Amino acid sequence: MRVEQPDPASAASQNNHPLPVAIVGGGPAGMALALALRIHGADAEIFEARDRAAVRRDPRVLALSDGARQILDWLGVWAGLPATPIETIHISQRGGFGRTLLRASELEARALGWVLPASDLIAALDSAVSAAGIAYRENTKVGAGDTAHFKLTAFAEGAVDPAAGTMRDYGQHAVLCNVSVAAPHRNVAWERFTGEGPVALLPLGERYSVVLTCADAIVDEVRSLGDAEFLALLQRRFGTRHRFTAATPRVAYPLGLRYRRDTTGERQVWLGNAAQTLHPVAGQGFNLALRDIWELAQQAGAASDPGAPDVLAAYARGRQADRRGAIGFTDLLIDGFASDFAPLRHVRGAGLLALDLLPALRSFVAKRMIYGARAWP
Repeated sequence: MRVEQPDPASAASQNNHPLPVAIVGGGPAGMALALALRIHGADAEIFEARDRAAVRRDPRVLALSDGARQILDWLGVWAGLPATPIETIHISQRGGFGRTLLRASELEARALGWVLPASDLIAALDSAVSAAGIAYRENTKVGAGDTAHFKLTAFAEGAVDPAAGTMRDYGQHAVLCNVSVAAPHRNVAWERFTGEGPVALLPLGERYSVVLTCADAIVDEVRSLGDAEFLALLQRRFGTRHRFTAATPRVAYPLGLRYRRDTTGERQVWLGNAAQTLHPVAGQGFNLALRDIWELAQQAGAASDPGAPDVLAAYARGRQADRRGAIGFTDLLIDGFASDFAPLRHVRGAGLLALDLLPALRSFVAKRMIYGARAWP
């Protein structure tokens, strides 16, 4: 028997004052925000349209920057997670000269990033939310029109509203799976740009998590390939640096750029995927969401009125540079490496070579990927 959850409006009227913070979306971003607000002394309730168990069944693999690890450690959920460190990132293009190596050792960092199944992180966040006594109302929908019942409504999940944002369809899908390789990966991640789209290999346990981009027109064909045929395709796209020996079943997601022009409204804030959805080429999606969460908790957590205009304006200002930078950098990578025109390959190769030869520039790029536009903490 399904138990109906209490109506948030009724709960507010019974208490004769607005509820503090409503978080719409009980996925990893919503739960992380609730924990961050609690650390700063603010109460929040999570409203999730799905069953709580369904939220835990997330098939994605997350690539987290070391800055994201620091935030998750601050939230008290990092210890014990089965995360694989990325110690080196190898960036190159097929059919052209030039390559760049980013190394954690040059930054004196534990790792450039970490890779783990999303389901493991969600389970840790869910346990922490329960232990903190934070209300989690599953099978409950809260729309934009319900914000009068809360001091602040934070939308942490959901698609960007086309009427309120900018949309760009890249005409590509990401085909995701895990693959086994003949030789150890040595904690090296690969970003390989090709004329058909980028290929990313992320170390996950003893295997690699693969993100293979392909045109919309052939995605069904790629998904229907048998294991041997798919591995042959991946080998052609990636090259010979690794020999792939086995693959898990493939899933595919459409790729595009979607972002809200304004991330705040009257007692409303949008963050994470509700504010922006990026191409995975730079691995900024959930990392950007965690930086949104960090900033919002700093601004709203200690405020007597977390939805006050000055609080939300401070949040928007604090996130502007990082958000614009991540969106622009990701979009630039797609445009800059999309063409297989020979002169452009030479220009890109020169850029990769310069990046590899200039330690200060290499350090800047690596820190931007790890910490965003502003160093954290």
